Amino acid sequence: MNPNYTNGGDRIRRRALEIGFSKVGIAPASKLCAEGERLAEWLQRSYHGEMSWMLRDPEQRTDPHRIFPAARSVVVVALNYYTQPQHSDSSKTGKVSRYAWGDDYHEVVGEKLRELLSWIKEQWPEAEGKVCVDIQPTMDKGWAVRAGLGWMGKHTNLITQEYGSWVFIGELLLNLELECDGEEIADQCGSCTLCIDACPTGAIAEPYVIDSNLCISHATIESRAPQMREDIDAHLEGWFYGCDICQDVCPWNHATPTTDEPRFEPREGNVNTFLSEILELTPETYATRFRHSAMKRAKLSGLQRNARTLQNRER
Repeated sequence: MNPNYTNGGDRIRRRALEIGFSKVGIAPASKLCAEGERLAEWLQRSYHGEMSWMLRDPEQRTDPHRIFPAARSVVVVALNYYTQPQHSDSSKTGKVSRYAWGDDYHEVVGEKLRELLSWIKEQWPEAEGKVCVDIQPTMDKGWAVRAGLGWMGKHTNLITQEYGSWVFIGELLLNLELECDGEEIADQCGSCTLCIDACPTGAIAEPYVIDSNLCISHATIESRAPQMREDIDAHLEGWFYGCDICQDVCPWNHATPTTDEPRFEPREGNVNTFLSEILELTPETYATRFRHSAMKRAKLSGLQRNARTLQNRER
């Protein structure tokens, strides 16, 4: 290791926490071999559903050098997004997944990571890096596990001891060789199967494996089909955008402190969304309504399909 980077990891961890991240760890930028094998099997079983982009160069998702050839270390961060409000069961509205209540996490986490990278470059002028927040083809949860931030839950979300699974994950690929964190955190799900038992569509095909074809989140966010699949439609349970059922029942999520990030506080109409308002949106009002919101991922056509589906179930 270059002596110039001695204690560099500790300094970067401290700075990341000062910037506002909830947890930070550092891992060597070596290939995620076991994760790659699981990804290949998952794709072979067609569990990616309509996410055909997952089939493009899956090797890139496990090898950080395919994204940033100079990578030597991966700084992995987690940001708590939990806020207190709870959903309503009004038939006039649809429930929104907690992650989309506030501002788009891609922008919030990305901004903080860019600030961290700028600071690192001030400390080490030779430093170069690549910011990754979900959009880039990296296995965020795999890197978080490797960096010791938590373990993979049976619902396939990262679980942290302090914040449960209510965290966003991001990575900073660096050309600096830094001291890395110790052993990975052991799986602490034990014999619990609450998430598997609670899923109304049976989307958790087996522990740690999601069949996206049956997942409410996939159906309401990623799917571009004009009509909702009947086997999903029958079990929506009021979900308009995404689904938090498997996270809501997880015991590790029952004592999460409220986030310190004000941009994750719910926007008006983002905890429960009035279905009639969604159906009245035009492309122009949609663009205004969902600017800087993760909910734009589903596009206007998807949101209106979801609203029609929920309305029809109430008739």
